[in-house]
Amino acid sequence: MANTLDTVRELVTELEYRFPYAAALLTGATGIQIRDTGGEQNASQQNPTRGIVFTVYDGQTFEELATSDLAPDSLARAVRQWAEALNVYAGGPRIVGAGHATTLGLDPKVFRASLQIDPAHVSLAEKLAHVRGVQSRAQSHDPRVVQAQVIYRESALENTYIGRGRHLEQQLTRTQLALVVIVSDGTQMRYHMLSHAGTVGYEMAQIRDEEIAEVAETALRLLSAGKIEPGEYDIVTDPGVSGTIAHESFGHGVELDLFPKGRARAAHYLDQRVAAPVVQIFDDPSLPGALGSYFFDDEGELARPTQIMRDGIFVRPISDFSSATYAPGVHTPNGRRQDFTRKVYARMTNTFFGRGETPPEEIIAGVERGVYLRAMESGMEDPMGWGVQVTAHYGEEIVHGRLTGRLYSPVAITGYVPDLLASVSAVGNDFDLTPGTCGKGHKEMVPTTVGGPHMRMRARLG
Repeated sequence: MANTLDTVRELVTELEYRFPYAAALLTGATGIQIRDTGGEQNASQQNPTRGIVFTVYDGQTFEELATSDLAPDSLARAVRQWAEALNVYAGGPRIVGAGHATTLGLDPKVFRASLQIDPAHVSLAEKLAHVRGVQSRAQSHDPRVVQAQVIYRESALENTYIGRGRHLEQQLTRTQLALVVIVSDGTQMRYHMLSHAGTVGYEMAQIRDEEIAEVAETALRLLSAGKIEPGEYDIVTDPGVSGTIAHESFGHGVELDLFPKGRARAAHYLDQRVAAPVVQIFDDPSLPGALGSYFFDDEGELARPTQIMRDGIFVRPISDFSSATYAPGVHTPNGRRQDFTRKVYARMTNTFFGRGETPPEEIIAGVERGVYLRAMESGMEDPMGWGVQVTAHYGEEIVHGRLTGRLYSPVAITGYVPDLLASVSAVGNDFDLTPGTCGKGHKEMVPTTVGGPHMRMRARLG
């Protein structure tokens, strides 16, 4: 590998002398998945990959070469042959943050996530036994549990970025344990689930008996859930539902690569009020331990928080190098790839509403009649029309500031983004994150989290 890295540094230096910007990203990933349904348990390896992608900016467009052939001699031949066929254009847009500082002789800056328990030090037999134990505890909770499913995933990722006078290396471990409990009363079936996930070690796979009981009891309560009558409601959202609203309303719609294509209405509202003054939205890949976190993005930009909305005013989109080229001075650490064979895009990481000052119980107490929405399921957005839809797994009726115990499931929020965010009347002083996976147009999947505090707003439910 040392010879390969030396060759990559030489090649990037050659490319930087000719092109306004050049860089290379070397990536490797391994992982396993264990699934246990009670009747069957299996383990499988998850898509091991290793390869490299070279990127140059020719003055007009970004060109890339990706390969899994890391032998120094053949790699050098392929890159030089590719580069010779490219032209360099003068007078094009200037790339933000590009430079010609060489990486030759530069010591790499190495980042490693802190792990309490490295999954690599836990045997497969131990993991299988642990997953089976969680499944058995959930299955035996109540006779009405017809199936408990447990999925354990772990991945180890290594990224090396070389370019712009930077040689950066990071090692990331992501661990997840998901529990789904399915129940039946003989006439219908319901489910509830819990997911522990983060850029942390095997400690994330632990689950308490109290958590298992809560998942099973919520599923059983949902056997009595009805359908909500469509209409306008005062709502309280838990942190996961709050975060999904942030992700869909001012997450996808402010990914800067949509702006030059004319596919985001937010492009016309920069530095304008689009929400209530209590609303703050952030995207932050530097959050310790969150599933969407990293030390640097796939374009070598060091992780740091970006405040998207400040006091209800849209202040900054999130970007990659390419989109930042068309909006000089707006560059954030959000250039992400699904893997080395895929294009880099401006992508969210950990997107969330900022904390407020109101205790969650006071937020609920301030609702005369409404619904408390919990357990986010999914979300959709229309960046051009600014429509948004978020589905909560269930909601509980609020009357005179108290939860009545009457449940609805599922419950969908729909609305026009500025109207929804302008209706926010209280923001909790709590905070939590919910892990997930985000696609770019139903593909290009990357790990993310959403979150924030409890919030009170008004929305159409159905």
